Amino acid sequence: MSGTLTYEKTIEKELFSVEEIAAAIERLAREIARDYAGKPLLVLGVLKGALYVTVDLVRALSRLPDGPSRIELDFIVVSSYGNSTRSSGEVRLLKDTGEKIAGRNVLVIEDIIDNGLTLQYLRSLLSGREPASLRSCVLFDKPYNRRVEVPVDYVGLVAPEVFVVGYGLDYQENYRNLPYLAQLQSWVFSE
Repeated sequence: MSGTLTYEKTIEKELFSVEEIAAAIERLAREIARDYAGKPLLVLGVLKGALYVTVDLVRALSRLPDGPSRIELDFIVVSSYGNSTRSSGEVRLLKDTGEKIAGRNVLVIEDIIDNGLTLQYLRSLLSGREPASLRSCVLFDKPYNRRVEVPVDYVGLVAPEVFVVGYGLDYQENYRNLPYLAQLQSWVFSE
């Protein structure tokens, strides 16, 4: 599948529209700007899923007049899903940060939190590097299957208890480019 039009027959329904996602990101940016006003901030996006939310959030932060004094951007790559619809529970670090963490205000950006294991892993990894502060932001929260309690400082939207795709989230590396969040037809998983 190469474009969003080829996905149409496989989408059960749209869960959050382009406009709802944009409004959530604007709200998150205002909250983050307020908390980091006048301070430098290292935004750390978690790939691949958080690509779109990280870019859109940094752009929204940059438009606000009283936000962080400086915004730097880096990415880290982890995996826990493979090609399944359920997390394996094992988080693997595939690419580490390129920036030093020590002494910096670090904001981890995740596309979604489900069982909490990925964010717990990242908080443990990064807090060991002695940042000045460490907070996390997730665009979509699925609190139904949380296996560990992990602090989330900024939450965009609460997603329903279904497998979701779009806006960075994939199924077998497809659907990331959908501009909205969607639920797939059930037959997609049996193919």
